[in-house]
Amino acid sequence: MKKLTLGHSVKSLLLALGCAASGHASADANLIARGEYLTKAADCVACHTTKDGKPFAGGLAFKTPMGTLYSPNITPDKETGIGRWSDEEFLRALHEGKGKNGENLYPAFPYTSYTLLQDDDVKAIKAYLFSLPAVHQPNRENDMPFPFNQRWGLWFWNLVNFDGQRFEPDSSKDAQWNQGAYFVEALGHCGECHTPRNITMGMKDSKAYAGTEIDGWTAFNITSDPHAGIGGWSQEQMVQYLRSGHVDGKAQAAGPMAEVIENSTRHLTDSDLNAMAVYLRSLKPLNPDDETQSRSDWGQPATSVNTLRGMPFTADNNTDGARLYLGNCASCHGFTGGGVQDGYYPSLMKNSVVGASAPNNLINVILHGVSRKTNDGEVFMPGFANTLTDEQVVSLSHYLLQQFGQPALNIKADDVKTLRGE
Repeated sequence: MKKLTLGHSVKSLLLALGCAASGHASADANLIARGEYLTKAADCVACHTTKDGKPFAGGLAFKTPMGTLYSPNITPDKETGIGRWSDEEFLRALHEGKGKNGENLYPAFPYTSYTLLQDDDVKAIKAYLFSLPAVHQPNRENDMPFPFNQRWGLWFWNLVNFDGQRFEPDSSKDAQWNQGAYFVEALGHCGECHTPRNITMGMKDSKAYAGTEIDGWTAFNITSDPHAGIGGWSQEQMVQYLRSGHVDGKAQAAGPMAEVIENSTRHLTDSDLNAMAVYLRSLKPLNPDDETQSRSDWGQPATSVNTLRGMPFTADNNTDGARLYLGNCASCHGFTGGGVQDGYYPSLMKNSVVGASAPNNLINVILHGVSRKTNDGEVFMPGFANTLTDEQVVSLSHYLLQQFGQPALNIKADDVKTLRGE
């Protein structure tokens, strides 16, 4: 029997089709990889994932003065997620703050920053999200009283607070500065947390990056002011902080900023982190409270604890700050507060959490601890919310402030109770 063979032209055609398919698959893989990187840079997982919930399935509560919002499911599930969204609808959401059906989205979703994203980057983010497993999880209804539950009212909010536009490089600046501006202003949307809000909850452009309070934590001033901001930080220190959340003698990230580092900035390239540092260090210096000393410039070694070593606690002195420090803190941070040499247990001197002009972050760290994954491992400090009373937290905080921070700060039990979340 004569063996059948494919003609040369047919072979060529099949080979060409195979190469085209391979090239298309490679292009898709590159797009998804790019989208994964950009999604991490934008820290999407933080807002669209509940504690112990499935990534990007939504349901995280955002308590605002206007009511409680819940983040939506952005997995590719076609019923409860964004599986039926087109590229155009996804672009409109990020660029204009519009939902699939044209409804106004609440600005808890930072479209006021994402509007700067280039179209190709938005499509890459969508490609990555659509490559993930679909999670069938219905979205929770927002708990917004009238009139804030009327989305049409956001038209007025947008009129005052929103200027939809794509990022345009500044021709007077170099490429690295523009690269940093794009990552800070658009992808990282850093201003959303670090900029004070006006009466309508829009960002105060006149005080951009001057610091504010968010969810009980202080998002510090990150302008180039040497006292109130990060003007005393070097380029290398900025990159180190964004990579690890720790700079000896400056700061250790906790709370929401620890999440940003864990989910986002530690995954970025050195090139992008250096560009972000260049841009942040160029921000206009602002010092709204006329601070005269950097928050990382406070503190001296403590000596009071040494006199208490070996002495038992008694019922009448268990709220004494020095004793509380000895019993709960000294084993890690040292009797003098100097921490350990490798910085895993940081020094409490020259520590921005202790030296800040507002005590929120210090109280939050005592209550809730620190948990931060880095590229070198996990940083952990236990919280003492279940072991210390409000009065004991006040006493311990005052001791820490007297020894290592701003002694003039006054903390009350009600402050602790509020941050405890009761």
